Amino acid sequence: MAQAKVWILTKHFDGFPKKSDFQLKEEQLPELKDGEVLLEALFLSVDPYMRPFSAFRMKEGDVMIGAQVAKVTQSKNSIFPVGSHVVSRSGWRTHTVSDGTDLIPVMGDWPQDVPMSLALGTIGMTGMTALYGIEEVLGLKQGETLLVNAAAGAVGSVVGQIAKIKGCKVVGSAGSDAKVAFLKELGFDEAFNYKTVASLEDALTKASPEGYDCFFENVGGPFSSQALLHMKDFGRIAVCGSISTYNDTTPQMGPYVQMTMIIKQLKMEGFMQSRWPDKHPDSLKKLMGWYKEGKLKCQEHITKGFENMPAAFMGMLQGENIGKAIIVV
Repeated sequence: MAQAKVWILTKHFDGFPKKSDFQLKEEQLPELKDGEVLLEALFLSVDPYMRPFSAFRMKEGDVMIGAQVAKVTQSKNSIFPVGSHVVSRSGWRTHTVSDGTDLIPVMGDWPQDVPMSLALGTIGMTGMTALYGIEEVLGLKQGETLLVNAAAGAVGSVVGQIAKIKGCKVVGSAGSDAKVAFLKELGFDEAFNYKTVASLEDALTKASPEGYDCFFENVGGPFSSQALLHMKDFGRIAVCGSISTYNDTTPQMGPYVQMTMIIKQLKMEGFMQSRWPDKHPDSLKKLMGWYKEGKLKCQEHITKGFENMPAAFMGMLQGENIGKAIIVV
């Protein structure tokens, strides 16, 4: 009988998450029934969405939500033989018994020289989020100018690189000089540290005096309000995240956007990558192809040890990571 370690949400977050909101427990797993498999987590993901989604998709006492790359160690399911690898949404746990319905096989031809942890990032959910935001929501065209904030994060860094692949000018905003340097390494045309610029308005104007055709929004709050003023007429905004507001105990009250959107005739659309499941297989192949061709560069912020899951999660929310935040068990 296998034993699992799991991280429990003991109390719904009130403001920024605290260590006391989590509890590490052990549980005995049952013997496998026909059709079931036993999974051992290899890599786990922490992502911004976990903060707001925990409020309405979890009860106190539930295992924290999240995705992992896992190895099948026992199997009574012919679809998932022992030794195969899957992406599972089984949350913050080291071992899981699954009936297979929630499992996505890792690409069968996954190259041996490509880290499998990328199945949680650039060649996984975050990569597809970037791709769908650009292709399905924004309809980004060659020669256009794209603005992306949180640009050194898991999604933003891929957004900028895909936009460059498509022949666009890319402007990125990030929260440290090291992150700005990283964006320059990725090929961003312009990048700035929003925390140190004297004026966000001036920084946006300097980076693209003619304005922006498209805006990939990850942050929300005051940045968003200012960015809308710099959009070109008929500009498009893809709303992927609002990390600046996730830990608020009192909702922020900002400028109302309706008049700006009317005058500039803007289009703003929120989205999640789960809207396009039929596109996932081809999208993953496309992302893998760009990676193998050297057109997509990946950086991971690695935390070692399952016991450090809460610290990795809180660090990610504070912007400690460059690229995708990954926990190696």
